Amino acid sequence: MARPRIKDVARHAGVSEKTVSNVINDYVHVSERTRRVVREAIEDLGYRVNLAGRHLRKGRTGIIALVVPELDVPYFAELARHVIREAEQLSLTVLIHQSGADREHELAALAGFGSDFVDGIILSPLALTADDLRQRAGVPPTVLLGELLEEGADHVAIDNEKAARQATEHLIGLGRRNILAVGGHEAPGLGTAEARTRGYLAALAEAGLTHHPDALLPVGDFRMPDGARAVTRALDAGLSPDGLLCLNDQLALGALRALHEHGLRVPEDVAVIGFDDVEGGRFSVPTLSTVAPDKAAVARVAVQLLHHRIEEAAQTPRPDGSGEPGVQSPQDRVVAHRLVLRESTEGP
Repeated sequence: MARPRIKDVARHAGVSEKTVSNVINDYVHVSERTRRVVREAIEDLGYRVNLAGRHLRKGRTGIIALVVPELDVPYFAELARHVIREAEQLSLTVLIHQSGADREHELAALAGFGSDFVDGIILSPLALTADDLRQRAGVPPTVLLGELLEEGADHVAIDNEKAARQATEHLIGLGRRNILAVGGHEAPGLGTAEARTRGYLAALAEAGLTHHPDALLPVGDFRMPDGARAVTRALDAGLSPDGLLCLNDQLALGALRALHEHGLRVPEDVAVIGFDDVEGGRFSVPTLSTVAPDKAAVARVAVQLLHHRIEEAAQTPRPDGSGEPGVQSPQDRVVAHRLVLRESTEGP
């Protein structure tokens, strides 16, 4: 059976095709009686709005891409759920892409995957440089997540340096003096790990505590095995920490395992705090203290910014009157975070 079209609905309801279109698009200048008749006809015939056609008539697809380094990292999985929910409120579909923290994959995402398939990109970059962002041209609207690499694009993040400082201050306030940073490194850079390391070092300095280079435990990846290996190496090397600042919850969960295997109690011997407030930390033994970014707010702000840029690109002419979108001032939005204190620092 052929799919019903607008003209079939119009015939069934005894109105014009324009009237049907007005009802579908929820125009106000339609009487309630006419609106009811058209909706009954739509239901009777099983008519479905052709969203693809509607978007294409506007010069858009109605699809945005969320590009994250790894889909199986709980933080990004939880963030994706929030992004999808926010996008649905704006009738947008989300395409999720994994970059693997690979520069070529991130560049491809930044260029809209070489097609007009998506209207805009929400990108969490790990491998891109500021130069990569400066050189982008003719790409879909883009919103960046994480640390600010370049002021040429909209950007959403928490204040990672401040958050790490507060988490370290919490450990210091518990009387911990030998605090290691799992995942920390002092190499110059603009990434999240660098910002959190700066916050850790600032808290130590403010408390008058010196740090040894061995107190920074770099990792190859930010997963549980990496956290366990980093802490195991430190303990085997004779370090005796009484506190661990872990730069994400996956590292912290791995650290908990390594401490347990070495016979150390948490938090009695070693207090542990992580970042991200992923679900697994609420069910670990002990439960994990953490820095909780407002993931719902990150998603909401990112989607709203991107939607605004998509609409702006379609409507705003260049100053020279060419009809192409003009360059608009980017926004740098900082969303809230909070310390969530659980058993790994506070005890039962």
